Amino acid sequence: MIYFGLKFLHVIGAAVLLGTGAGIAFFMLLAHRTGNTATIAAVARIVVVADFVFTATAVVAQPITGVALAWHVGYSLREGWIMLSIALYVITGMFWLPVVWMQMQMRNLAEAAEAAGRPPPQRYSQLFRLWFAFGFPAFAAVVGIFWLMIARPTILW
Repeated sequence: MIYFGLKFLHVIGAAVLLGTGAGIAFFMLLAHRTGNTATIAAVARIVVVADFVFTATAVVAQPITGVALAWHVGYSLREGWIMLSIALYVITGMFWLPVVWMQMQMRNLAEAAEAAGRPPPQRYSQLFRLWFAFGFPAFAAVVGIFWLMIARPTILW
């Protein structure tokens, strides 16, 4: 029963990380493409909240449930697929933390532009391009972690 509970929470957390990340990227990209300042500001507000409510919760839960699950099953945290998963998790975090800051900045810039009745400033566009670029390695790392969780390869190097 403990195994099932830990595995369930871990899989749900992984799905939340992947799904929220993909959803946030999708909606933010579509809002940006409208060029409509009010739409961008509204979506950016929601994206920031979603990242804190869903992504941040999963970010905290994943290592807790992952380590507990490994210990419960008897896996060593030094197994190659676990070590690589942890490394990819750290890489994801290195990209995600700046993305959260960028999202808050883009939200603030879009809100200020909306209040002034102007299009988003150039700084918003610069942040958006950087935010978009940071998404690719973070998303690829999460997909890699999913593969490692499922395949649990015994030989990695």
